[in-house]
Amino acid sequence: MDLSSIGLFKLMTKKMYWLSQRQGVLAQNVANVDTPKFKPEDLTPFSFRTALQEGHHLQPAMTNSAHLQLTRASDGPGTVRKDRKTYETKPDGNAVDIEEQMLKLTQTSGDYNMVTSLYRKNVAMLKTVLSRGS
Repeated sequence: MDLSSIGLFKLMTKKMYWLSQRQGVLAQNVANVDTPKFKPEDLTPFSFRTALQEGHHLQPAMTNSAHLQLTRASDGPGTVRKDRKTYETKPDGNAVDIEEQMLKLTQTSGDYNMVTSLYRKNVAMLKTVLSRGS
């Protein structure tokens, strides 16, 4: 059974991918805490509503205007953007607040653990249903 064909698992996989990408961006912010004029970055927020709508737009096929094909949007994470709300800026122009970045890292790690736990529980539920069917 291919779990990637089930919508719920696709969404959880996209969320985990986004969270891992965010973890990398936030780690880069922490690594540049002493770099002059460095502005912290973050990813655009992940939205389940947007993720549900991605890839489900029908458009005419190129071969015949009467045919329809399913086109998919990119499966990539949110785009990297500069943080607009910086709480403080050091005299050298660095706007990384280490406490804020550590809070975001902790939240991202907790969210990742929650999604992986949900993934595991759903796999266990599918195994239970499939084992009782035979």
